[in-house]
Amino acid sequence: MHATPPLTGLQLRSLIKSDGELELSLVSEATPAPGTNEIVVRIEAAPINPSDIGLLFGAADMATATVSGTASLPVVTARVPDRAMKGMAARVNQSLPVGNEGAGVVVAAGASAAAQALMGKTVAVLGGAMYTQYRCVPLEQCLLLPAGTSPAEGASCFVNPLTALGMVETMRREGHKALVHTAAASNLGQMLNRICLKDQIPLVNIVRKPEQEALLRALGARYVCDASAPTFLDDLTQALVATGATIAFDATGGGKLAGQILACMEAALNKNATEYSRYGSTTHKQIYLYGGLDTSPTEFNRNFGMAWGMGGWLLFPFLQRIGAEAAQALRERVANELKTTFASSYAKEISLAQALQLDAIQTYGKRATGVKYLINPNR
Repeated sequence: MHATPPLTGLQLRSLIKSDGELELSLVSEATPAPGTNEIVVRIEAAPINPSDIGLLFGAADMATATVSGTASLPVVTARVPDRAMKGMAARVNQSLPVGNEGAGVVVAAGASAAAQALMGKTVAVLGGAMYTQYRCVPLEQCLLLPAGTSPAEGASCFVNPLTALGMVETMRREGHKALVHTAAASNLGQMLNRICLKDQIPLVNIVRKPEQEALLRALGARYVCDASAPTFLDDLTQALVATGATIAFDATGGGKLAGQILACMEAALNKNATEYSRYGSTTHKQIYLYGGLDTSPTEFNRNFGMAWGMGGWLLFPFLQRIGAEAAQALRERVANELKTTFASSYAKEISLAQALQLDAIQTYGKRATGVKYLINPNR
């Protein structure tokens, strides 16, 4: 092993107690010595993704949150509604580390030549527990960043870029020629738009505000439909006629949007139908729910024939299905286009302690477009 990191570092933990109390705190965690094919990374940037917020807060009602402790070691507590505790049973009384991905500088390395070659280099890392000052990871969970790339530029190398690429790859593998994406003005949505422009794939973007539509059109998006507009369903149907999109990825999850997309796909297909069928179009229409921005039940009326599917889509099971070689090819594309296609932007950089301030929680906890935060654990 080369170089010795500090013996301990702070780590953000989330604990749901059996009495229904959520506790968020910073704990002092021993930094492990790296094994032969492992490295220790000084984490300097870790994004707060919606999937991170799900683990961070669990089912707690953050409107009940209070903060105690000290300025450097705050403790946040909030109540989990009794009705939601059943869904939290698998994590009760477990202090869980948070943060799917991050980036930083390698400060210690195992004995292998591959590990030693990364000493002092800036890498992106994946594997959980990234809201921490030091993280020991196997080599296969890191990506060497191109020279001149900062940790902040590389922090979102995995979740959003690979999710966007995974959507396109799923579209191709399932035989579709165009796709639909909701919450399209997000960092992820902007990445997907750039991928589709570069790869010449028709993309229908669904947003929730006129200013989000303006943003995407300024970025070159051709088909943008505002769900708040009175003409939304007609606009969406026309975009589907123009693109032929028959697969969609929905970040909202709840509400009526998923059913509306399927209904508009059916209406678009029927515009060119040559004969009537009481079972609807024979073209398969697929919608994948990959997020939960809307926590209400998913509602839909079955007015879209019989050739349809609705299911869940998650990045890590997808990467496992396509195999190591295909997954590595996606990672290499991310590295090659990190400052262009896969560039991320953040509203604010905060420390671990600042991440537990109530005003910060109220802002990033909204999961709203344009308010994505970046944690620098060593700030």
